[in-house]
This record gives sequence, C-alpha cells and structure tokens, in this order.
Amino acid sequence: MTIALGTLEDLPADYRKSMEEVHVSPLWPALRNLLPLHRPIAVTKSSLWSFGRIRPLVLRAGELTPIEKAERRVLVLCDPGRGTAFPQATATIYVGFQLLLPGEHAPAHRHIPSAARIIVEGEGAYTTVNGEKCAMHPGDLILTPGGMWHEHGHEGTEPVIWLDALDVPILAYLEGSYREEGKPQIVPSRPDGSAVEYSQAGLVPSRHYRAPRPNYPLLRYPWERTEAGLRAIAKHASSSEIAELEYINPETGDSCLPTLGFTAMMLLPGRVARPPIRSSSAVFHVIHGSGRSTVDGEILAWKSGDTFSASVFAEVEHIASGTEPAFLIRIHDAPLQQKLGFYEERPRS
Repeated sequence: MTIALGTLEDLPADYRKSMEEVHVSPLWPALRNLLPLHRPIAVTKSSLWSFGRIRPLVLRAGELTPIEKAERRVLVLCDPGRGTAFPQATATIYVGFQLLLPGEHAPAHRHIPSAARIIVEGEGAYTTVNGEKCAMHPGDLILTPGGMWHEHGHEGTEPVIWLDALDVPILAYLEGSYREEGKPQIVPSRPDGSAVEYSQAGLVPSRHYRAPRPNYPLLRYPWERTEAGLRAIAKHASSSEIAELEYINPETGDSCLPTLGFTAMMLLPGRVARPPIRSSSAVFHVIHGSGRSTVDGEILAWKSGDTFSASVFAEVEHIASGTEPAFLIRIHDAPLQQKLGFYEERPRS
C-alpha cells in the first residue's frame, strides 16, 4: 500500500521562503514523481510527423535561409509532451529533417554528440567523415560519431533531404555538448568502407596482432543490402517473428553508436507485429511502404517518409497495409540503458 506523502503546501509559508533563500527543497513532496511505482512517468507523448506536411516546410526553408546563415538547415521534430521550445523527440533522442540543395556545402565541424543520418530522398549529396566520403542514397544510414570531423556537399541536381538522429538531449542534460569548427577535409579517391573493407558480411580486414581497431570502422550502411537481408530473414521467419536487423560495429559486434541503437524492420502485410514492452524510448522512420501502429492505444497511420515516436514502456503494435511489405528503421536508446544497467523488456499480456 502506497502512503500519501506530505506536500509543499503543507509547510508554512515562512519555512518555504527560508528554504528558497538558501537554495534547498524538501524531497518528500517530489519523491513519488522521482521514484514512481513499477514504471517511470513519461513526459514524452507519442506523435506522428507527416513527411507530406513537413516536406514543403523543409523546401521553403531552402528559399528563406541560405546555407551560410543556417550552417545546418534542419527542421527539428519536437515532442508534443514538451513543446517546440525543446528540440527533442524523446527524453534522449533528437531527430530533424535536414535539407541540402545542389551546389551547397555545409562546412566542416565536429561535436560531442553522436549522430546518424537516414537518407529520405534525393541523389547527389554526400557526407565526408574524417576524410571518408560517403555518398547518400535513399535509405542509407550514415554515421557521424561524436568527435569526428564531418561536412556535407551536393554534386547533384535535386534537393536532398535526410533525417538526422542525435543523442543531443543526453549531452545537453549532462552539460557536455559543444562543437568545434574546422577546415574542408582532404578526401582520398577511393570508395567508402562499405564498398571496400566491409563489403562482405562476416569479414573484416586482417590485422597484425595488437594492431588497433578503428572505433567506427563502418560509416555508411547501404540500404540495398539492409533490405536484401530483411527479405532473406522474412522468407524463413515464423508468423510470430518480426524480420529485424541491428546496425552494429562489424569489428566488435556492439551497437553502431555508443548511446543510440538502430534497428531495420520489415513488416509483412496483414501480420500484426507485437514486440515486447521495452524500457527504451524509440523513434520510427518509414523507409517505404504504409501501415499503422498502435502506441499505448493511439492509432498512428503512416506511409513512406513519415516518422513517429513511442515513449518508454509503451505498448506498441505494427501492421503493414496493402499487399506490399513496409520497411522502417527504429532509433532507440537501448545501448545507453544497457550500459547504465537498467534496460528491460517485459512480455505482453
């Protein structure tokens, strides 16, 4: 039985004023919110961001604000539970649509937060990360880990839009977020690692014993390989299984970034996917296809390019509509929770 604790209003006004003057506060009025029973009290409110509605705003940003005045031209997806004053989709995940127009160059910088890009539409753009040039194609996942120099350029003829995903809320909360500005990088005339050293699954470059391994050996994860892998899994999966692939560091098997995880999903039409209840929050981005998801009883209908969120311990169901499968990428903070020792999965009732 939970006992009701005293409130701030129970205390005399002069006592409350005296506490304010010396910058202290009583714990007991806030204790139930800090340590709720059985599960956290989520501030995050599940939401769906329609790409069809946001895309015109992203393109208009290109007309209104030149890249020189923006550095990174992004429209941030803001959690309705917090409001637009807070640039984050969940407590730990920042996502936003970024636009690069033909001929533009977003200057080199590096920052403490780790980032990844999911390419939404367009061809001809690229990201250079620590001297490695990564071409952007729809569906690709490209990493820009914390502390690594990166810049964006566009050699094509059409606008390119991608979805940024960063752990900024974590670093901002820890008062550890900052950036440094750099010079344009020298790019060798060779393909990125996904086409050379890490082009074959299960194989990594041979190294002399004790030779150091790169922290982030693979920076670009081509979508065509990811989709092929999902289709192969789905062909042999049982009716209760979801075809999923984790984006990992091929040298260590760890998540591709230290705080954020990325999971590619394939949903078959007419088959309801009911994943376990997870302690991690999540943002889902639709690569292609259509369907609907139920998040804590709220139905979210989505299609290609859309993005939606789920708070911690949310009950989630997915189903693809029509006759074709749907492909999504789930961005989540399970790697952070696992490192802190409190990641949890609960069975569905």
